[in-house]
Amino acid sequence: MRIRPAAAQLGSAGSAAQLDAGRVEELRSLADMFTHAPVIFAALSGPDHVLEGANQAFFAAIGAGRGNEALGLPVTETVPELVHQGLVHLLDGVYRTGVPFATQGASVLLGPAGSARHGYYDFSFEPRHDSAGRIMGVAFLAVDVTKQRRAHKLAAEQQALLEQIARNAPLSEVLDGMARAIEKLSPKVLVSVLLVDQSGRHLRHGAGPSLPDFYNQAIDGTEIGPRQGSCGTAAHRRKMVVVADIEGDDLWTDFKDLAREAGLAACWSTPIMSATGELLGTFAVYHRTPRAPRAEDLDLSTVFARTAALAIERDRAEHARRTAYAREQAASADLAFILETNTAVSRETHYPQNLQCLADLAVPALSPICTIDVLEDGYVRRVAAAAGTDLPPGAKEILAGQAPSSRAEGPVTRVLAGGVSEVAEGPPPSPWADLDLQVTSYMCVPLTARGRTFGVLTLVATADNPLDARSMALAEELARTAAASAETTRQYAHRARLAGDLQAGLLLAALPTVPGAQLAASYHPAGEGLEIGGDFYDVFPLPGDRWGLIIGDVCGRGAHAATTTALVRHTARAVAPLLPTPVAVAHAINRALLAQPNSQESFVTLIYAELQPGPTGLTLHLVRAGHPSPVLRRVDGTVSVPTTPGQLLGVSSDPVLHAETMELAGGDALVLVTDGILEVRDAEGTFFGEDRLVQAVQLAGTATAQQTLDAINTAVDGFTGGVAEDDQAALILVAR
Repeated sequence: MRIRPAAAQLGSAGSAAQLDAGRVEELRSLADMFTHAPVIFAALSGPDHVLEGANQAFFAAIGAGRGNEALGLPVTETVPELVHQGLVHLLDGVYRTGVPFATQGASVLLGPAGSARHGYYDFSFEPRHDSAGRIMGVAFLAVDVTKQRRAHKLAAEQQALLEQIARNAPLSEVLDGMARAIEKLSPKVLVSVLLVDQSGRHLRHGAGPSLPDFYNQAIDGTEIGPRQGSCGTAAHRRKMVVVADIEGDDLWTDFKDLAREAGLAACWSTPIMSATGELLGTFAVYHRTPRAPRAEDLDLSTVFARTAALAIERDRAEHARRTAYAREQAASADLAFILETNTAVSRETHYPQNLQCLADLAVPALSPICTIDVLEDGYVRRVAAAAGTDLPPGAKEILAGQAPSSRAEGPVTRVLAGGVSEVAEGPPPSPWADLDLQVTSYMCVPLTARGRTFGVLTLVATADNPLDARSMALAEELARTAAASAETTRQYAHRARLAGDLQAGLLLAALPTVPGAQLAASYHPAGEGLEIGGDFYDVFPLPGDRWGLIIGDVCGRGAHAATTTALVRHTARAVAPLLPTPVAVAHAINRALLAQPNSQESFVTLIYAELQPGPTGLTLHLVRAGHPSPVLRRVDGTVSVPTTPGQLLGVSSDPVLHAETMELAGGDALVLVTDGILEVRDAEGTFFGEDRLVQAVQLAGTATAQQTLDAINTAVDGFTGGVAEDDQAALILVAR
């Protein structure tokens, strides 16, 4: 390689040398001045550049075996390797022209063939003059800047790596770049980086761009231990391990064949440690020939081990940040899912539709299949089922018909009994073969509210949609939070059904056929029908082709109203055949009410009538005890409201009651209602009232009993918007 100037040439700065007998001594004195200086000095004379004097730095630079015996010889003989590098040509130019020459950072090979060393030098060639001013030779000055040059390159490479780390470049990219940078700084080395795995017991591949792939694969997963090559041992000892000759070192006993195949003869490995002393990995330098590390090699390993530690710690911190962010996002999404599902279940106020809503939302968010079974009246009943769109057609219908037996031992019955979730491999014990699915596992989660497990939510996983820990945790949280609202609506539905059943027992299952009359009746409970109302009606036969007819309203609601209603109906049916008049029947009912232990709360209003069919119509004898007046519609369309008064029953032992007789010709209608119809309010709080009832009856015209009833109910619903604050009962009688 030829030496080229890297800086401007220097001006002449030499002093004339004396051409007398003391010249050699003078040169030796000059050389002695540079004996302990870092500057390389040599004095050359004549056109052949004969070495007249030099300091020890010069002899150290040109290599062992070339010392003072080189004095008096041309430099081309002393340091022949300089000839083909252009250095002698530069000396010739300075000697010939007298113009000094200087260059910086020249790349030079010094030393005999086979042991030549590469270095970088700053050179200065100054002409030497005699007393007459003639050029007599050249003064050679040089400074070895190899270490500085290497340090600059090292700093540049490290800066590039630090910039990669700062911009969060992938760790593999940083480590690969680091390995290549070292291999560029030291061309004869091969670099490997191994990383400690999560268990802390093995080393995993990090980088090794110049090592054979089979070697990188073989050492990936190396165990950390006392005799695990250079890297495994360095990680075990937590300090550098130097193996100058792999073939003869016991640490490589189990890896010698592998190293031989890869052409590796030496390896020293440095543990990569965090700022807190945690082992992060190892940094290894390989050579293809046996050799021990030089000081610069050890410095290089130390510097880049620290850089690698910084990169690994930054990557771990970034990974932890991303993981924490992902967990935060997942937790936020899970919370949103729970809230949305609970909101949707709560909005559905009907049971079991709310549980079907829960099952629908669980699919496919948690699993491809969801069923819900509840325990009702001692039996397990499947109330909801949902299946993903990728399942066979009809899967939902098949699932809906697979309720487990309440008597058979199984996961649903166990969870109902114990209130603890159950997870198992394989399909649940039910006819899953009909679905032709590869069921891999299932989870049964209790639906528990107020300390009682009333149902079980079952999630089923398939090979394509496995149950993971997140799905199972979400299922348990969802079941826990949704169970309360689901149980509330279930209890409401149960109470409403029970109230309806009891109310139905207090009302006629069907109106009887009365000769010469049409009958129609209706009963609408207030609100959601959760309590038994006090409104009632009844029609029953009496001796002599007569019929008893009663409509009434018991004060209050619930169990007391139910027992009072039953008392009134049963008393009326029992005494009416024995007593001569409706007034007598009303007094008997009053005595029965007052005879109750809690008679002070047994207030009843009613109309009791006895009708007798005749050749021209119906004859009615009735009594009104505090009840709203009946509405009488004649066949000609006229409507009247009889106003015969009467006191309510259950208050006084001798209520004032009056009998009244009506004759109904064919087509005449008698309308009997409870005060729940008259006192119902619209949005402004206005009562429906007697006038609107009369108007509805008039608009019905000479209609049938059912048509008249429909007209009244339509008018009431239109007035209130279908909202009833009290029970409503109506009984319509039309003479034929």
